[in-house]
Amino acid sequence: MLDDLAERLATPVVDLPSNFMLDPATYERGTELGFDGLDFYVCGRAGALGEVDAGVVAAAIVFFNPAMIRERWERGRAVMAPLEAAAAFAGCLESWSDGHLEESPDHARLAELLGRVLTNANPAGAPLFAAWLAMPEPAEPAALMMHRLYLLRELRGAMHGCAVLAAGLDPLVALLIRTPFMAPIFGWTEPYPEVDLAREAWEGAEAATNQAVGRMLKVLPDRDREELAELLEQVHAGVH
Repeated sequence: MLDDLAERLATPVVDLPSNFMLDPATYERGTELGFDGLDFYVCGRAGALGEVDAGVVAAAIVFFNPAMIRERWERGRAVMAPLEAAAAFAGCLESWSDGHLEESPDHARLAELLGRVLTNANPAGAPLFAAWLAMPEPAEPAALMMHRLYLLRELRGAMHGCAVLAAGLDPLVALLIRTPFMAPIFGWTEPYPEVDLAREAWEGAEAATNQAVGRMLKVLPDRDREELAELLEQVHAGVH
């Protein structure tokens, strides 16, 4: 079933791009450019949106405290124009790809498969995905594969954000269920709300996310979908 395949893909799709986003080298580069800590993450990730108000950024990055987003976006924009910050962030992804991926599996083939999925994906409700889709792509196969995987992560994240909101969940509650240790990093402060009664709704939102991703994978024939999953799992297992 496509839902099962989407659930299988969720871990590598989410985890692999997270490596460069959490890499100390990424923040060292941000410091070199004049950013303060997470300002580079916010301006680099959302910079593809261009010159927009912080409220637009907060709307696109669903699970962060909007007040924190505004502070970091406005401070970061004083360092560098948003599109330039996005290009620098993409450069960190390319550098990470060069230093942390095995030479096999076939990165070019995986990039091709990802490209077919992305080209045919509906960007509705996924502003960061749509914005990054317009950014230049790297030429080197491993970096190209990771760039496209990052776009798929943004698309899946947008689908999950929509599913969480459609389930009537507050984004903070969803965050506390899935990754409670990230709440302070995302700008939220205690006391936190109780979440136990919301777990069933969150599980429904996660299932809805996998259903949405599964529908997106229909563009590939069965054999190519299986190849996509196998290649992603191989890349995920080979990170160093």
